Amino acid sequence: MKITETRIPDVKLIEPKVFGDERGFFMETWNENAFREAGIDATFVQDNHSRSVKNTLRGLHYQIKQPQGKLVRVTRGEVFDVAVDLRTSSPTFGQWVGEILSEDNNRMLWVPPGFAHGFLVTSETADFQYKCTDIYAPEHERSILWEDASLNINWGVVSPEELLMSEKDREAQSLEQAMAELKEHY
Repeated sequence: MKITETRIPDVKLIEPKVFGDERGFFMETWNENAFREAGIDATFVQDNHSRSVKNTLRGLHYQIKQPQGKLVRVTRGEVFDVAVDLRTSSPTFGQWVGEILSEDNNRMLWVPPGFAHGFLVTSETADFQYKCTDIYAPEHERSILWEDASLNINWGVVSPEELLMSEKDREAQSLEQAMAELKEHY
């Protein structure tokens, strides 16, 4: 398993060794010792699986209490996955990392607690699976606007009108609007 730092060192790109032959393949997706050696000391308490169609944008989600670290991967299709540092005391606060995750490249991304997370489906459909370090708490969930100008995330979107999003994500707040609450919790 190859685990490397991204532009934001706490966000890690994980590339499992895939052993394949005419029968299919095998890969290890979680190994506590290997992850701990790479600086990921996580205990997972919840696993999630979502299926989305092309042009679905989910995020950028975070929780102000019970922040979740997430180990994310795609088991069918392809997404552009994004993590935004919301830790106000971090030297990389407000910076983002984006990676293509797909069933073909088998990559995973470690998104630590204190980050907003989202993804855009670039294939016809995508199955997105992730492990979380804390339980989902809807009363503490917040969203940062996917097109916040201060973040300047290059989602590769040609026509924003074609995006499929929840009402919550369409009405998300800007990073600037979220600052007071972020300073209190992060």
